[in-house]
Amino acid sequence: MALRNILIHPDPRLKKVATPVANVGDVLRRLADDMLETMYDAPGIGLAAPQVAVMKRMIVMDCAKEDAGTPEPMVLINPQVVWTSEERNVYDEGCLSIPEQYAEVERPAEVEVQWMDVDGKSKRERFDGLWATCVQHEIDHLEGKLFIDYLKPLKRQMITRKMQKLKREMARG
Repeated sequence: MALRNILIHPDPRLKKVATPVANVGDVLRRLADDMLETMYDAPGIGLAAPQVAVMKRMIVMDCAKEDAGTPEPMVLINPQVVWTSEERNVYDEGCLSIPEQYAEVERPAEVEVQWMDVDGKSKRERFDGLWATCVQHEIDHLEGKLFIDYLKPLKRQMITRKMQKLKREMARG
């Protein structure tokens, strides 16, 4: 396993739509392991392949560690929301590609998602609470959408300017 670099907004790759995974093999399983290690190290609760510059429809997540519970790592390949609740939920979201920035985003409180696991098996599950927010946030990444895209233009521009400044500082190292 290896830690991967996480792209920081603004980066054009974060705005691209990821391509579906055709077949699951060792390379993809290795990527899943790397992504989980990178997510835990960051630390975060979710990570999408485009955030590590791999333009494939794959996400990893683990919301159990938020509650200091036993880790429950999940790898979702080609995830798709197939049902959403009418009930909405507001959560103060952050993103590993937009460090230290948080904003309230409203999303469906519950979602049902279907995906393929690392063994190529089809899965379907209903998520609620933080898991529902996280899976929707990560699937958004696969569509080239960031949580700041839900914000008013002024707030979005302010966060983008902070990220540009952060990237300049990181480049000077």
